[in-house]
Amino acid sequence: MTAAKLVAEAALRQDQYFQASPEYGPERMGAPIQAFTRISAEPIDIFCGVTNPDIVVVLDPTLLGAVDVTDGMPEGGTLLVNTADEPAVIREQTGFASGKVATVDATQIAIDTIGKAIPNTPMLGALLKATGIMDIDGVLEHVRTSFGKKFSQEIIEGNVNAVRRAYEEVKIG
Repeated sequence: MTAAKLVAEAALRQDQYFQASPEYGPERMGAPIQAFTRISAEPIDIFCGVTNPDIVVVLDPTLLGAVDVTDGMPEGGTLLVNTADEPAVIREQTGFASGKVATVDATQIAIDTIGKAIPNTPMLGALLKATGIMDIDGVLEHVRTSFGKKFSQEIIEGNVNAVRRAYEEVKIG
C-alpha cells in the first residue's frame, strides 16, 4: 500500500491525475494485499478495480507460486518483481511470454541503504526505470518532502539512495 501511495502522490506532483486504492481481504495481518494505482494525463472517469493492469509490481516474490500475478495483463505489459533472479527466470516461472519482465533485489537494496528489509522505495526506483512513467528527479523530490514530515535526515537519504540504486540496478528483459 505504501508503494502504491508513493506512486500516486508522485504522479500528482508531476501534474498527472491518479486513483489509488487498496484491496484487503479477510486474511490475517501481514497477508498479501493488492493495491491499485491509475495514472493518466487526462481525468480518470472509471471507478472500479483494475482488472487489466498494464504494470504489475510484486514486492513479495513468494507470491509467484501462489497467485497468477499476470492475470489480466495485456500483451506488452510490464511485470516487475522484487528478486535477485534474472528476468528470464521470472518469465519462465510465470509463463509471461509477452511484454517486459524486470527484476531488482529491492529487499537487499533496502537493507543496504535503509537498514531494514522494506522494499517499497527501491521498487519505486525500479518501476520508474522499467516503465518511464515518471521523472526520477521529481519522485526523489517527493520522497524527500513526504518523508521529511516524519523521518530523520538519515532515513530520508537512505530512501532516496534506495530509489536511485534500484533505478540503476533493475534488470529488464
